[in-house]
Amino acid sequence: MNSQLDKKSKEILTKQGYSIIGDHSVVKVCGWTKNLLKGKGGCYKLKFYGINSHKCLQMSTSISCANRCTFCWRDYKSPVSKDWKWEMDSPDFIFEESIKAHLKQLNGFKGREGTPKELYKQSQSVAHVALSLTGEPIAYPKINELVQKFHDNKISTFIVTNAQFPESIKNLQPITQLYISVDAPNKKLLKELDVPLFKDYWERFIQSLDYMAIRNDRKAIRITCVKGINMIEPENYAKLIQRANADFIEVKSYMFVGASQNRLKFENMPKCDEIIEFTKEILKYLPGYEYITHHAPSRVSLIAKKSLNKQTWISFKEFFDNYSKQLEEYKNIDFDKVKFKFKEEPFE
Repeated sequence: MNSQLDKKSKEILTKQGYSIIGDHSVVKVCGWTKNLLKGKGGCYKLKFYGINSHKCLQMSTSISCANRCTFCWRDYKSPVSKDWKWEMDSPDFIFEESIKAHLKQLNGFKGREGTPKELYKQSQSVAHVALSLTGEPIAYPKINELVQKFHDNKISTFIVTNAQFPESIKNLQPITQLYISVDAPNKKLLKELDVPLFKDYWERFIQSLDYMAIRNDRKAIRITCVKGINMIEPENYAKLIQRANADFIEVKSYMFVGASQNRLKFENMPKCDEIIEFTKEILKYLPGYEYITHHAPSRVSLIAKKSLNKQTWISFKEFFDNYSKQLEEYKNIDFDKVKFKFKEEPFE
């Protein structure tokens, strides 16, 4: 079996600031982590959920993906696949080497003018991992073992998936927050925007939402807005959100970066006020939700269930104290009760 990345791909990613972990994982320090270590502001995850940017590890367990999204920074030469066909690194190896690579990338901030010593010291203890750097993290067959490794070390977990692997969503043990990317309000546009490999991409997408709906972890929908393309049909976005029973919805601007610049235009990147306006258009069709806030530098807005009483920050102590109970509850979820019925209307 081969590595996901050939020698040339590894060289390109390394030049772009990525650390290659084994045969299929990558790490890269987020710009917001660097920002906070310079004494500047944190990312929207800090404002929305209470995650300290300087203690956050950004990585992915698989650079391969089942989509070729037009708005993605990735080049179309990046690996794509419907299934796992490569060498597989162990969860222990990925965990240990990812932490090492992350901390190594932070070395340049030690003793640097403008970096508060206390913040740098705190950054050496990773408290959160965002498994959303690139590719499809839940495609890694041992994702549950890796998630458990993070949780055992009191590291909270966010995972973002493009909803093309519903069985993986069904089998994924509870995490701190699970995201599904909802990139279009209808079947036709989802195909045009995400360019999926699977012919039954829409059925997979809808079934993923159905599985998400009965999971017992925090659930979020992320809508990446591409101006002039998918900022339409707010009522259908609302129906998809309700189907997923999402706790949070992030409406975020597409960013004109990377290889996406070869496929889209600068004008396709919405301004912050346009994101807020479209968020409120969707909210008109979500009576059980309310507008919470926005993060202007990231051009992203947050809405949440009214039942949460605007309490969107994560209680990390409570999460870890109750994780064993949550895991047992998850094991008792009858996913077979989701009688998936594919209905195209009203999403054509």
